[in-house]
Amino acid sequence: MESGTAAAGPEGGRFPFPYTPYLIQERFMAALYGALEAGRVGIFESPTGTGKSLSLICGALSWLRDFEEKKQREEARLLAPAESGQEGKKPLTPAGPAPPDSRDAAGEPDWVTAFVQKKEERDMVDRLKEEQIRRKKREDRLEKIRHNVQLKYAAKRKRSEEDETKHLLQLSKEVLSEGAGVDVLEQLDHNEEELILAEYESDEEKKVVSGLEEDDDDLEEEHVTKIYYCSRTHSQLSQFVHEVQKSPFGKDTRLVSLGSRQNLCVNEEVRRLGALSLINDRCMEMQKNKHEKKSDEESEGKKRRASRTVCPFYSYEQMQFLRDEVLVEVKDIEQLVALGRETKACPYYGSRYAIPAAQLVVLPYQMLLHEPTRSAAGIKLKDQVVIIDEAHNLIDAITCIHSVEVSGSQLCCAHSQLLQYMERYRKRLKAKNLMYIKQILYLLERFVAMLGGNVNQNPSCQAVSQTGTVLKSINDFLFQSQIDNINLFKVQRYCEKSLISRKLFGFVERYGGPATAVKTNKENQKLAGLQNFLLTLHRGSDKEGAPQIPPMEAENDQLRTASPLMQIEGFLSALTNANQDGRVILSRQGTVGQSSLKFLLLNPAVHFAKVVEECRAVIIAGGTMQPVADFREQLLSCAGVDPARVVEFSCGHVIPPENILPIILCSGPSNQQLEFTYQMRDLPQMMDETGRILCNLCNVVPGGVVCFFPSYEYEKQVYAHWEKTGLLTRLATKKKIFQEPKKANQVEQVLVEYAKCIKRCSQAGGQMTGALLLSVVGGKMSEGINFSDDLGRCVIMVGMPYPNIKSPELQEKMTWLDKTMPRAAGQAPSRVLIENLCMKAVNQSIGRAIRHQKDFASILLLDHRYARPAIFNKLPQWIRERTQVKPAFGSAFAELRKFHRGKSDAL
Repeated sequence: MESGTAAAGPEGGRFPFPYTPYLIQERFMAALYGALEAGRVGIFESPTGTGKSLSLICGALSWLRDFEEKKQREEARLLAPAESGQEGKKPLTPAGPAPPDSRDAAGEPDWVTAFVQKKEERDMVDRLKEEQIRRKKREDRLEKIRHNVQLKYAAKRKRSEEDETKHLLQLSKEVLSEGAGVDVLEQLDHNEEELILAEYESDEEKKVVSGLEEDDDDLEEEHVTKIYYCSRTHSQLSQFVHEVQKSPFGKDTRLVSLGSRQNLCVNEEVRRLGALSLINDRCMEMQKNKHEKKSDEESEGKKRRASRTVCPFYSYEQMQFLRDEVLVEVKDIEQLVALGRETKACPYYGSRYAIPAAQLVVLPYQMLLHEPTRSAAGIKLKDQVVIIDEAHNLIDAITCIHSVEVSGSQLCCAHSQLLQYMERYRKRLKAKNLMYIKQILYLLERFVAMLGGNVNQNPSCQAVSQTGTVLKSINDFLFQSQIDNINLFKVQRYCEKSLISRKLFGFVERYGGPATAVKTNKENQKLAGLQNFLLTLHRGSDKEGAPQIPPMEAENDQLRTASPLMQIEGFLSALTNANQDGRVILSRQGTVGQSSLKFLLLNPAVHFAKVVEECRAVIIAGGTMQPVADFREQLLSCAGVDPARVVEFSCGHVIPPENILPIILCSGPSNQQLEFTYQMRDLPQMMDETGRILCNLCNVVPGGVVCFFPSYEYEKQVYAHWEKTGLLTRLATKKKIFQEPKKANQVEQVLVEYAKCIKRCSQAGGQMTGALLLSVVGGKMSEGINFSDDLGRCVIMVGMPYPNIKSPELQEKMTWLDKTMPRAAGQAPSRVLIENLCMKAVNQSIGRAIRHQKDFASILLLDHRYARPAIFNKLPQWIRERTQVKPAFGSAFAELRKFHRGKSDAL
């Protein structure tokens, strides 16, 4: 573990590192170590390209290693006297004989106090001994797997033997069933069994709670002190795991990667469902079938249940094997899935079994920040360390995770499906199920009424009389929709436990399609009605008036998407939030089908408070965390964090000062003042001036130029204007022009073409010097994509990307902030929010260009408002320190030409 060059640690200790760290990395690691040791909440900023991931890994894992060693030394000290026959080092009773009635301050006789103390010590020693035995057992098991290849082959052989046996059994059953002449209609009935809801008991009625079938002590395994590392995307997490593999800790860290079923499922039949909510539900149902199979087999007499599908990968023994394999060697999600396929074990559950013993758990935001997901995954945060990376938009992430929207057509569709389901199985459903189904139907009816519609009519044909957007508090919404007498907590729990949305999806899948054999004529008409209804809904949702899909395709497409009830369950769950922390937005548009209900979370701190309370330490890290006031006020102080517990760390960049040239430009070549407000930016002279600036720049900047616009609409408008005036043709003589696509799946293609073009031009020489990429702030290219080296020699920001202040969601958030937050430096919190949202987006975009120590780029901010102190101070420190404010274009252009010529000559 000690390999590699090391830097001085806080207590003379040394940080293992794969190469000689930069000075800022040493400082970062020392500050991180200190924050973890003192149990702080840290806001850490380290610009991209400064090796942030490695600093996080080596700093945090050094602390964990030292912590474990300290703990083991303490354990040894406590266990030593117990082993030599003494109970403890210090005598617990006074040396001299005590008077018989002597008492301590609490009024207890001394011998009672001594007895209690001894008992506590004995209990602690016993607990430590148990922990030690368990740890030894785990280490021996992992060591054996690490060094014994035979074990792996034995497990594989056992698996293939089991597969062969299953296959032979299946063949025998098929041979036996031939000639039995099962009635086709009866068979259909059998298959339909699994669509019927099982008898439901609410928690109060359950007298006995059945435990897990396997009473293995591994299930009770204690959670060791660990670090939870989370980031936003799957690719960011994979990148982090690869960094761990390359680090000095790569060989002996027990790391587990967690992901959604969509990423980890290896059962092809389930994976094919596509939608995450369908995969989740199908998986849960297969597990339920596995647990019910046992009790079914016991009562297999007269009334035999239909055989239900169970997942072949959900094998406890195989998952235990997978768990150990995961802990022995660091693996990313792809390697975990490959291992799951090879060992015929479920990676989703196998990785969860590995959590207690893991030292580092790598997981996406959603799993850590959403409490139900967290507890379902078996994540326990008590006294653990959490590191949230790429956290510049943490507040938005928490808000999005807990905000839900449902459309009028989804509500009507769910109502129709559920009503038909209830009609068909009414005689088979128990009273409790019928009661809850009726409650859900009533809720759906009231929700549609709130949008001004009738649930029994086609939502696409019902026009809304009063269009517009209305915001309501949760309580007002519940009262006005007349559902305040329904216990939403119970309904939510029922949906969760009964898997009703899964059953409903199965029902629609069976009867929604045209090629279904249905028994009676009457039922035929009903189900044909359901088909037609789904079809009209699908057509109604095509607002663009796209070419009509053939009925068959439209239908199947409609049915492949998850049951609308799944989305509605999320909305019901959101309504159980505290009244002051959220709002319900009623958006009434054109028709009932196009209208929607949305729950908006106003106070993300309520969901973050639990994380901060339970954890030993929390680190919020990112490349550009400025402005940090948002995190301190909206997230931490609202979550009740003591300001003294918060520590901030920000470091500069590793690039030399002469490798970056940031300029704030106040006016263009024709002395037009640059001010891209909503009123000014549409003026032809403003768009012309922007074009002239770009033309001049493209003459002196080599390689790639990335130009960010505040929105897709404005970028389109400017592009069209330049096309009309002929400016686009002038630009195209120097740089090939690319536009950021709106569709995510086309981004990769555009980037590949853009990079190819730049490479071609640099090799060929000639008039064409590279490419110009017109991008959008907050789009796909303003985050997570590197424009290193020639891909981004100049980044231009057109105007200030303020959010749309007319949006009802933003207005409500601003009102809420003004009511709940103190004024900062004489500014209203709502004003600060708007500026912070704007500058976070700017910082994120301009940080794309400098990605490593030898990189260089110029940054141009086109708007005189950037020079205002309140705005200027919100730029990242390493950019701010080097920024020049240029009132006129001439001197700015001279600086840029000098900068790029100097760099080209040096290359």
